[in-house]
Amino acid sequence: MSKQPTLEEWEITEKEKLSLHDLEQFLWKAANILRKPSEYKDYILALLFYKRLDDVYLEEYKKLLKEYEDEEIAKEKFHRFVIPDGCHWSDIRKISVNVGEKLNEVLEKIAKRNPELDGVINRIDFNDKQRLPEHKLVQLIEHFSKINLGNGKVEPDVLGRAYEYLIKQFALESGKKGGEFYTPKEVVRVLVEILSPDEGYEICDPACGSGGMLIESFYYLKRKGKDTKKILLYGQEIDFTTWMIAKMNMILHNIEAEIILGDSLADPRFLEEDGSLKKFDIVLTNPPWNQKGYRAIAETDKFRRFVFGIAPENSADWAWIQHLLAILRDDGRGGIVLDMGSLFRGGAEKEIRKKIIEKDWIECVIALPEKLFYNTGAPGCLIIFNKNKPEERKGKILFINASIEYEELRNMNRLRDQDIEKIVKAYFDFKDGDGYSRVVDIKEIRENDYNLNVSLYVAPIVEEEEVDIPKVWQKIEEKEKEREKVLGEIKGYLEELKLME
Repeated sequence: MSKQPTLEEWEITEKEKLSLHDLEQFLWKAANILRKPSEYKDYILALLFYKRLDDVYLEEYKKLLKEYEDEEIAKEKFHRFVIPDGCHWSDIRKISVNVGEKLNEVLEKIAKRNPELDGVINRIDFNDKQRLPEHKLVQLIEHFSKINLGNGKVEPDVLGRAYEYLIKQFALESGKKGGEFYTPKEVVRVLVEILSPDEGYEICDPACGSGGMLIESFYYLKRKGKDTKKILLYGQEIDFTTWMIAKMNMILHNIEAEIILGDSLADPRFLEEDGSLKKFDIVLTNPPWNQKGYRAIAETDKFRRFVFGIAPENSADWAWIQHLLAILRDDGRGGIVLDMGSLFRGGAEKEIRKKIIEKDWIECVIALPEKLFYNTGAPGCLIIFNKNKPEERKGKILFINASIEYEELRNMNRLRDQDIEKIVKAYFDFKDGDGYSRVVDIKEIRENDYNLNVSLYVAPIVEEEEVDIPKVWQKIEEKEKEREKVLGEIKGYLEELKLME
């Protein structure tokens, strides 16, 4: 491998900070070194993470050495993460054989020196040569060696956004599996802006995926000029690889958050000292839709979360809702992303829905466009909960039909800025709007047998496009001329081949 640039050489060659666009393109080129990037996302994201840690450490080390003129202080003091001797990126680049084995050893040492990284940086096997051939690993290492990812070159929020771009690209390429770890940022923005986190809030996502909802909550405060150190963020995630990505994501964004590995329905991990469930000011989440196999867990739940009823075996949607409500403070607000069927399915789900509606904890239901999510083309919905509605909203639910306002992409749809702003404004206005929003009394919902299907209460007004008859006729004539021309060419070819008399 080639020699890694020194810090002094970085200062000469890399004075300009990397733009978000340039960094995104660089990272996606790294991903495309492998034939199927999404299948190797854990390797790619872990290498990026390691390179960032080492570059930041070396940057800090140089500044501390200048300031204190003491090697030991510069090596060990004032770093969030310490990279031990022999564990730097440049040390890996010196290895010509068994690179994966050496990398595993180095990451294990870093994890041992930094307990916060244990299980995050040292759980991936870079020495699995059948899955990741050594020459591909070397290519990845060399690619990442081209840039400095220290703070002097890349701000934490820029690197974090580029990292999320990479996660999004993996989700796009993964198709259905992508929805397991990534919720489209536009949907997250709607939810966070409606719930409006504030200083002093404790916020939880019990199915946090790669951490996008917690990160957006952090940046919401930042955009509002609030102190981001005055919120506490908590997340739980069942899938190990996704949990690892979430942990890295937080660190790269320089965000403090407690992310725990585990199944929130079967084993909620955020507890008070007395063993009771911890309560939060805001709970927001996009759990797996129609998750199966949780009935037995609900029936034996020691936390008594499922007081409104047991969700059916084939869908835990209303089990997730009850978990959300169980960990929400008495004056708390929450939001969940689910499939449309959760709004109107009958049986046990209807009975649970009925009781929660009668409790007057549902504040708003929002119908989203189809094809927004990576794991399904089906439209989703947002349900907003408020355990302490203001007087003017009590006994009412706002329905917003945002199903036809979006940008159509090649394979998916996307909420535009104006679509997001319109949904959020409609929520805060809490009033009727022709074909878009409607405030409905719970009495009417009772009459509809507790059906929350948005189109039942507000149907979008679709403007009929005026047909320009002369223009349409002109296009028909043009197409007819094209047809005659093509038929003439085909006839000519056939005559040349003597296939026609």
